Amino acid sequence: MAAGSARPTSRDVAQAAGVSQAAVSLVLGDKWRGRVSEPTADRVREAARELGYRPNLAARNLRLGSTRTVLLVVPALTTEFFAGVYTGAARIAAEHGFGVVLYPSPEGIGPARDPFASAQAALDGVIASSMAADALTAIRGDQLPLVMLDSDPDGSTGAATVNLDIRDGVRQVAEHLLGLGHRRFLHLAADIPSWTFEVRARELAERLAAVPGTALRTAPAPISIDGALAAATAALSAPGPRPTALVCDDDKLAAGAYKAARRLGLRIPEDLSVTGLDDLALATALDPELTTVRLDAELFGERGMKALLAVLESRTPPRDDIPVTLVTRGSTAPPGAP
Repeated sequence: MAAGSARPTSRDVAQAAGVSQAAVSLVLGDKWRGRVSEPTADRVREAARELGYRPNLAARNLRLGSTRTVLLVVPALTTEFFAGVYTGAARIAAEHGFGVVLYPSPEGIGPARDPFASAQAALDGVIASSMAADALTAIRGDQLPLVMLDSDPDGSTGAATVNLDIRDGVRQVAEHLLGLGHRRFLHLAADIPSWTFEVRARELAERLAAVPGTALRTAPAPISIDGALAAATAALSAPGPRPTALVCDDDKLAAGAYKAARRLGLRIPEDLSVTGLDDLALATALDPELTTVRLDAELFGERGMKALLAVLESRTPPRDDIPVTLVTRGSTAPPGAP
C-alpha cells in the first residue's frame, strides 16, 4: 500500500487473496480447518502479511462481548506490596492477551467511587484484595467473575480465592521468638476488619497459648508509622511487666514501633525484639534491619491472574496457599541480650 494510505482492512486482504471476507475472518481467527483449504489459508495469511493487516481487536472484542480487560482492586497504594501484586498480575495477563486496570480504593478501605460508567460492560473479570472488598459493591465488581486475594476460602464471595500462607508465617515468627526465650509478647495488630489480620491474631494467640508461662497483650493500630508510634508508645508504657517481644502485622507498624522504643529509651534488640510482616524495602532501611516474613507480592499477583483465567475458562484453579519465609535479621535476640 502507498505511504499515507488508509489502514488495510479485511476487504483489502480478501481482494488480494481472491477470497471472501468471511474466509479471511475464518483464517485469521484460526477457525478455517475443515472450512477453507490449506493453500487458501496460506494465501490469506501471506496477503495479510504483505499488506501489514492487523485485526481490529477492539471491534472483535465488542462482537464477542469481551474486552480482555481485568480490574485489580487494592487498598490505596501506600506500600510497594500492591505494586508488586499488580506487576505479577499484569505479566501473566500480557502473556494471554489481557490488560489489567489498577484501581486503588480512594480511601484505602471501604466504599469506592465507580471508576467506570458500567464495570460490567467494560470488564471481563475482577481480582480484589479482601482489604478493599467494600469497593466491589460500588463498582458492581461482585457481579463479575471474581477472584479474591487474602480472603477466607470458605466464606468468600468470589469464584476463587488466592492466599499467601499467612498462618505459617505467623507460626514461624512465634517459633523464632519462643526459641530465643521470649515469654512476654505484645501484638501490634492492624485495626482493619479483614480475614488476613484475623488469621494473624488467632494464629499468634494459639501458638503462644501452647507454651506455659507466656503472656500476650494486643494493641490495635492503623497501618501507618504515626499510628503505630502512638499505639506502641502507649502499650509499652502501660503498667506491669514490659513485653520483651513485639510482633507487628506489617513492616510499617514495625517502623512505628522502632520510633516508640527509641523515644522510651529502649534498645532494639537488647531490650525489645521486633518483628514485621511483608519484607518491604523499609525492612532493610531500618536500623537494626528488621526480622520479618517475606511475602512474594509478584507471585501473589501472578497466581491471582492465573486463577481468574481459569475461572473465565470454566476450569478449577488450585487452592494451595503460596509459601512465605521468615527472614531473620538484627531486630531479634534473646530477652535481655547484652
